[in-house]
Amino acid sequence: MADHYEVLGVDRNATPDEIKKAYRRLARELHPDVNPSSEAQERFKLVTHAYDVLSDPQQRQQYDLGGSTGFGGGAPGDFAGFGDIFETFFGGGGGATRGPRSRRERGQDALLRVEVDLDEVVFGTHRDLEVDTAVVCETCNGSCCQPGTAPVTCDICHGTGSIQRSVRSLLGNVMTSSPCGSCRGYGTVIATPCVTCQGQGRVRARRTVPVDIPAGVDTGLRLQMPGSGEAGPAGGPNGDLYLEIKVKHHDVFSRDGDDLLCTLEVSMADAILGTTATVKALDGDIRLELKPGTQSADIVSVKDRGITHLRGSGRGDLRVGIQVVTPTKLDHKEKELIKKFAATHHSGEPSLARFQQGLFAKLRDRFLNL
Repeated sequence: MADHYEVLGVDRNATPDEIKKAYRRLARELHPDVNPSSEAQERFKLVTHAYDVLSDPQQRQQYDLGGSTGFGGGAPGDFAGFGDIFETFFGGGGGATRGPRSRRERGQDALLRVEVDLDEVVFGTHRDLEVDTAVVCETCNGSCCQPGTAPVTCDICHGTGSIQRSVRSLLGNVMTSSPCGSCRGYGTVIATPCVTCQGQGRVRARRTVPVDIPAGVDTGLRLQMPGSGEAGPAGGPNGDLYLEIKVKHHDVFSRDGDDLLCTLEVSMADAILGTTATVKALDGDIRLELKPGTQSADIVSVKDRGITHLRGSGRGDLRVGIQVVTPTKLDHKEKELIKKFAATHHSGEPSLARFQQGLFAKLRDRFLNL
């Protein structure tokens, strides 16, 4: 078996660039389209196989250590590996033309977590988000080339993006196709890459993304913004941007679906006699009427003062739970008044009441500070 380094005419310490240059020089000389002689074809097989091994760091290390290069690592005159055989009969061989692959690829999707206040959820809000992402290079406009230049057709594969070769297998001579090592399967070579993006067609930058967050969103909801993600390589289309919503905790209001819940503390006197109270809701003041004899755990509902429905029209309700506050510190005069009141309204010893599963059960944890 011929030594791969001797076949390419390079030193064993040759750099990857030196190996690539040697291969391109020999390929121009020995390619069947240029030199159809049988001797040149055999040498081209040796040169191509040597380059396949030495251009791959792992295969080159294994070769330098004296090991084999795997099923496909034998000399061109040996039987081809199982990979070549399967590739031939299941879509990759037989001389089929796949065509060069495109440098343009879709950009990656991005995920951002956005915190919003509860009052912003009522009607929705607008945010201008600063995003560190990939954007199209302004110097080359995604072409990857220095301005005034363009990709040139690969002189090894002649724009096909692949190299075909005939190898022996258990089933006889077959044609296999592999990506061109010179252009990496693109069919073209960028001779003068853009100095700004280093031939990628995109650069990292910070950009502002305007976002309209709809009303009714809740924690965990993800909003998709098509085309607002990272720019793709070589001017490829942008990926999508996903916004994961987190609604901040509010000290006064909590949420039950699209309804808003809050607690109104009422003195014993106001609960007994009835009163009016002004509640500062998230979208303005609300005036509540408390009937005489109001009890703890009573619910006062205000229609259409909750959160706007995420899908559809209308709003939820504002539900105000009443908590009658019992005074803990009374002076002597106040105690005497309470005693006189109790003497005229004595209703017997305290006793257990019939259990009732009411609407207020959803608020009990809040009242009890559990």
